[in-house]
Amino acid sequence: MQQMILQNAADQSDYVCFRIGEQDYCIDIEVVREIRGWTPATVLPHSPRYVTGVINLRGSVVAVVDLAARLGIGKTEPTPRHVVIIVAFGNQIVGLLADVVSDILGIDEAAMKPVPDVASDGAAAFISKVIALEDGRMLRKLDLAAVLPGKDQEAT
Repeated sequence: MQQMILQNAADQSDYVCFRIGEQDYCIDIEVVREIRGWTPATVLPHSPRYVTGVINLRGSVVAVVDLAARLGIGKTEPTPRHVVIIVAFGNQIVGLLADVVSDILGIDEAAMKPVPDVASDGAAAFISKVIALEDGRMLRKLDLAAVLPGKDQEAT
C-alpha cells in the first residue's frame, strides 16, 4: 500500500492495515499493543463460534477473535503465516486473527468516507468508514466496539 499524501498533518491518524482473505482492513494504531505470529490457541467450550480460543500472553490469558468468522467471510484455518494483532480496547485485551499485517498508513480524516446505506447489513455493520486508496483498492476501518465480543453476549 502507498502512503497517502497529506496536506494537513494535524488531520492525520495512523492505522495498522491488514488482510483477511482478499480484503483490506485497518484499525487505529492507538489500540494496537503488539503483533505476534500465530501460536495454537486453547479452545474454550461454549465460546462464540468466532472466538478461536485463548493464548498465553506473558502470563495473561487473551481471547483470540477470528476476524474472518466474525465478519461472516469464512472460518480461518490458522497457519504459522497468520498473525494475531493484540489490541487494548476499553478494558479488554483481545487478539485479532488476520492473514497478514500489510502496512502502517497515515490517513487523512477527510479521506474516510461513510459506509453506503445499502451496504449497512451483515459484515458492513462492523465497518465504520471506507477509504479509497490511491492504487484503487478500498480499505475498511473496523469498528472494534461492534467486532469485539461483549460480556453480555451469549455463546453460540
